[in-house]
Amino acid sequence: MTNMITRSGLSVDEQLAAFLDSQVLAPLGRDVDAFWQGFAALLAQYAPRNASLLAKRETLQSQIDVWHSERAGQPHDPAQYQSFLREIGYLVPEPADFQIGTQNVDAEIATMAGPQLVVPILNARFLLNAANARWGSLYDAFYGTDALDAAPAKPGGYDTARGDAVIARGREFLDSALPLVDQSWSDLADENDGKLLNEDQYVGKTDKGLLFVNNGLHIEVVFDRDTPVGKTDQAGIADILVESALTTIADCEDSVAAVDAEDKLLAYTNWLGVIRGDLQESFEKGGRTLTRKLSGDKNYTDRDGAAQALSGRSLMFVRNVGHLMTNPAIKLPDGGEIPEGIMDAVFTSAISSLDVEGHAKYGNSRHKNIYIVKPKMHGPEECAFTNDLFNAVEDLLGLARHTIKVGVMDEERRTSANLAACIHAVRDRIVFINTGFLDRTGDEIHTSMRAGPMMRKGAMKGSAWLGSYEARNVAIGLKHGLSGKAQIGKGMWAAPDLMGQMMVEKIGHLRAGANTAWVPSPTAATLHALHYHAENVFDIQANLPEPAGLDELLSIPLATETNWPEDELRDELDNNAQGLLGYVVRWVDAGVGCSKVPDINDVGLMEDRATLRISSQHMANWLLHGIVTEDQVMDSLNRMAAKVDAQNAGDPTYVPLIGNEDGAAFSAAKELVFKGVEQPSGYTEPLLHAWRLRKKAG
Repeated sequence: MTNMITRSGLSVDEQLAAFLDSQVLAPLGRDVDAFWQGFAALLAQYAPRNASLLAKRETLQSQIDVWHSERAGQPHDPAQYQSFLREIGYLVPEPADFQIGTQNVDAEIATMAGPQLVVPILNARFLLNAANARWGSLYDAFYGTDALDAAPAKPGGYDTARGDAVIARGREFLDSALPLVDQSWSDLADENDGKLLNEDQYVGKTDKGLLFVNNGLHIEVVFDRDTPVGKTDQAGIADILVESALTTIADCEDSVAAVDAEDKLLAYTNWLGVIRGDLQESFEKGGRTLTRKLSGDKNYTDRDGAAQALSGRSLMFVRNVGHLMTNPAIKLPDGGEIPEGIMDAVFTSAISSLDVEGHAKYGNSRHKNIYIVKPKMHGPEECAFTNDLFNAVEDLLGLARHTIKVGVMDEERRTSANLAACIHAVRDRIVFINTGFLDRTGDEIHTSMRAGPMMRKGAMKGSAWLGSYEARNVAIGLKHGLSGKAQIGKGMWAAPDLMGQMMVEKIGHLRAGANTAWVPSPTAATLHALHYHAENVFDIQANLPEPAGLDELLSIPLATETNWPEDELRDELDNNAQGLLGYVVRWVDAGVGCSKVPDINDVGLMEDRATLRISSQHMANWLLHGIVTEDQVMDSLNRMAAKVDAQNAGDPTYVPLIGNEDGAAFSAAKELVFKGVEQPSGYTEPLLHAWRLRKKAG
């Protein structure tokens, strides 16, 4: 049972309060009583506003449901539909022409283009790996993945043939990114040999290498004949290190299962460790105990002989939760739970103030900013609420205005349709917009739930709304001045074992104008970085077209034919059910919010709640419109439960679904489908949190 104490009328988890008082407020020199009084006053103002915004979501959804129900069987009329959406306030007028006013942004966000990681904040080891992924070994990335077009490594020791292929591929990269005059990097005899075609690419000399730059990203060529690779290399090159994950999002949201004070305390403790620079984690590997900690800076001597340093760590964002959920860690004076997004805003900003005020070992933002990604906002009113909330947090913490910068995730339909107005609402602090196919598709289905049965999930990727969504996001961002001031991002490559395929496909994100894109691992970041050497994104952005209108974006992905054969219906249900169950067992039973989950074809995919949202909403839609029956859904869930059990058979801590059909995990899965229509915006969090809390309570 959690012990609660009273602070300025708030009932606060005792350990959480002690953490904030002693580890955050005391080092900052803040008056503890004054802080809690200010926090209580902030909640008195913003908690009711938060609730009002959620109520408006439900009102708009109800009006849209009625609209579609009254027109059942009629052809969809786009003009009439848009007129209706404007009438109810779902669509708002476009703002007058404007440019964002964000100032003082770190180069990793504003003027550099490169990969971005998203990492669950509850896992300290993963968090350290991601923070340290600023630099990656190209040799290791090629040797250990299928990105190298060569035979896989032979088991047992170093595979010389594969190693030679890795070195050859590394030389190809250097010839492309750092071309020499009249020769190849393969021709060099040592580090003093060769001359750059563009001498401005030379940056300086490190302890054991030469430092270069291409398209704003650094490359270190390591010369070391004392290493196994370097001593056999003609030029003595031991490795090629590339600047990889420029930025990382430490995630409090979709990739974690955080439901109570215990979970939130771990999240905030890990964030504090990253900000202070003293986070470390010990673990067993190969019979040895290893300790991981944050990397130091990369020191070098520049071409003028001056000592310089590049960051050895990714620039860190923290993703707060959205507006929907509450948390029992703090109770309001009326007994209600605190809106979790408000708690995150205050706690993560207070912790980050240690960096702003110079209490960090390394420092995160050179410009003394706090970078917060805000997900799942619906339209400009909710963005304006976040802007006002961040103003209030800055005032509470004594921070200068717009110290807190915001990333807006364009993953809800009302935000996509009003993106310019959303950007305008946070125009002086915005540093990031991106797209996310899965959450956006889940909201697409839920918003138009009663319009009719949706096309098959796989077909969604070719639907008109999706192409418009991806293109408009970039075009609207560019129109309003994000290039050179903020990131325009694209979503995750979900298959960490399919790096060869990623190298073929993910360069498309750059060609679409994205100056960052999500990858699932540090190795993937190192490989994806090569795309940013091959393409100059800022040149691409300068030549992209103006944003298109709303017609395609607001088209509804309804199935044109619904007489699918029985085997196709079963395949669709099985695909959704397997993904749903495979994720839920880890979230509810193990408290793991993101991991590599085998799909129905046993391909490991990095899954988070967004996957669950689309699968559950798709099944709920087909149930609502009679495409499938409850019996068919249960048959699929039962058969896929056996498959998921088999996929997890090697985990000694795994609780099987078969034989535990009344358990928390299987019960949550069923409710996500059979109660899917009534879930707010189709979100999975309310049910997941409820069942996880039951599981934790035993």
